[in-house]
Amino acid sequence: MSEILEIIQLGNPILRQQAKPIDNLADECIQTLIDELIATVAKANGVGIAAPQVAESYRLFIVASRPNPRYPNAPTMEPTAMIDPRIIAHSTDIVKGWEGCLSVPGIRGLVPRYQAIEVEYTSRDGKLHRHELTDFVARIFQHEYDHLDGIVFIDRVESTQELMTEQEYQQRIVQS
Repeated sequence: MSEILEIIQLGNPILRQQAKPIDNLADECIQTLIDELIATVAKANGVGIAAPQVAESYRLFIVASRPNPRYPNAPTMEPTAMIDPRIIAHSTDIVKGWEGCLSVPGIRGLVPRYQAIEVEYTSRDGKLHRHELTDFVARIFQHEYDHLDGIVFIDRVESTQELMTEQEYQQRIVQS
C-alpha cells in the first residue's frame, strides 16, 4: 500500500516555486511518488494534487475526478498522472467556478478558467498524450497546472468578495 504524504499548506515557500521538469520518468522515486500522490489525493477527498503540494518540486500532477464529500457532483475518471504537462490551446470562453485546494484548507473561491483546453502530457509509462478537456476536468487541470508555476487559486480570484469558508460553501452552494 502506498504511503499517504503530508500536504503542505499555503505559506510554505515550495508552493510558490517554479517546479522542475522530470528528467528520468523510469526513476523508482518518481514512480513511487506517483503512487503516493494517487493515494494521498484519494485519502484527502481531492480531485487533483500536484507534486509541489507534497513538497516535491516536480512538474507532475494527478487528475483524479470523482464524486466525494468536497465535490459531490464531480465526474468519475481514473486517476491520471500527468508529467511535464502543457496547455497548447484554449477556448475563448472563460467560466467562473468554485474551487478549493488541499493546500489552502477551509477556503473556497470563485475562479475564472478556460472552459475548454487542449493539453499535452507524458503518462507514467513514458507515452505522450494529447487531449481536449472541458468543464470540471479542464478546471482541475488548470488548477493543478498553476501549482507547477507557484500559483494558488486565491491568486486568480478577482475579488475577495468571491471567497468563502468551506463550511459556508457546503451549506450555500452544495446543499442548494
